[in-house]
Amino acid sequence: MRLNVDHLTVFGFSTENWVRPRREVRHILGLHEKLFGRIAELNDANVRVRWIGRPFGDRSARTPRYVQRAITKAIRDTEKNTGMTLTVAFDYGSRTEIAHAAETLRRSGRAITADSIGSCLYDPDLAPVDVLVRTSGETRVSNFLLWQSQGAPISFAEAAWPDYSSSDLADAIALARRAASTPR
Repeated sequence: MRLNVDHLTVFGFSTENWVRPRREVRHILGLHEKLFGRIAELNDANVRVRWIGRPFGDRSARTPRYVQRAITKAIRDTEKNTGMTLTVAFDYGSRTEIAHAAETLRRSGRAITADSIGSCLYDPDLAPVDVLVRTSGETRVSNFLLWQSQGAPISFAEAAWPDYSSSDLADAIALARRAASTPR
């Protein structure tokens, strides 16, 4: 089933995930190193990888160097691809992102406005969210793309992420299309 998704942003690891048990954190970090290492598969699918999260050089950044290298390599090795853009949010929290943008503006002496905050987010060019998908039967919004998803419908799914199907995604896309065609 071809769904024609141009941009997909997934929550890889949140700023809040660092408080999980050490063993679980190590397991998740290992999975991400493997994910970012699937360059041939991403290139075959013409997928361009991007990343958002606390900047690696930031004092508060916690992403281990081996994951940083894997992320940087995936971005570099897929940058010429023209198909779907896959953005992975890693060591990411929306509230942290917004605070980072406000601090950047404060330091620069620029006025803090909605437009200036938007221009200082981790990736100001990130496409607006058309639909926010929440998996695993959760019926709450987490700390994910709060700024970018303003006004977007939320699709709640019972399936956990690994079991989330193309049919589930088609339902979420249909929700986004219905919302886009409804006047506000």
